[in-house]
Amino acid sequence: MGINSLRDRKREQNRIATVRAAWELFIERGYDHVTVSDICAKADIAPRTFHRYFASKEDVVAEPVRQMTTIVTEYISGGAPAGADDRAVMREAMTRVARYVVERRELLTALRTVAQQSTHLRVSQVVVRTDSDPNIAALLGARHPGADPDDWRRRLLVGCATAAFRVWYEDCLRGVLPDPMAHLESIMDAALLP
Repeated sequence: MGINSLRDRKREQNRIATVRAAWELFIERGYDHVTVSDICAKADIAPRTFHRYFASKEDVVAEPVRQMTTIVTEYISGGAPAGADDRAVMREAMTRVARYVVERRELLTALRTVAQQSTHLRVSQVVVRTDSDPNIAALLGARHPGADPDDWRRRLLVGCATAAFRVWYEDCLRGVLPDPMAHLESIMDAALLP
């Protein structure tokens, strides 16, 4: 068990180092001027190792979105209090993601600039993903035994919460918010009316 745990930690450390190396290169040179080989050289890994973690360099740019989605899904599926209603769960999940963003605002702002300057990324819109909303709604539904898994109210709640978060995210990355968390609370109040 210790070996698997150690091996898993080492893999995660390599994955994180690869992401950091790629982000540094993207910020320094621009996304369109960085190859997978460049990332591998900077991260001191083989291309095979890179592809163990990522299918392409687009996946590296999308890593913050993956991490934010993980924060939400882990909270809903295991961290949220059993008796909390769906609105409270979604509000807390978005608050946790917002803390992640505030802590990494400088990096996320730089990556957004990289994406906006890239011809390829602007076309593919890899940094704007909404495909996780149905999964999040299903996780919320799973908290209620016997509930309709396709309840439109739950799907609407998730859509409103994630759309509100996206509005906040854009405001936050512009850097003009004196209190980003209070701003999130105001947006969530408006989006998640009872």
